[in-house]
Amino acid sequence: MWKLYAVLSAVFAALTAIFAKVGVKDINSDLATAIRTTVILAIT
Repeated sequence: MWKLYAVLSAVFAALTAIFAKVGVKDINSDLATAIRTTVILAIT
């Protein structure tokens, strides 16, 4: 079971990095972090 959690953690970390690069260039860094966190929480 821990392997599943490890894989999911890696996937969500990758998604966070992707969302950090795409579409948040002209947004305040605090707002961008809030948006990424909301998206990741919605996915989970």
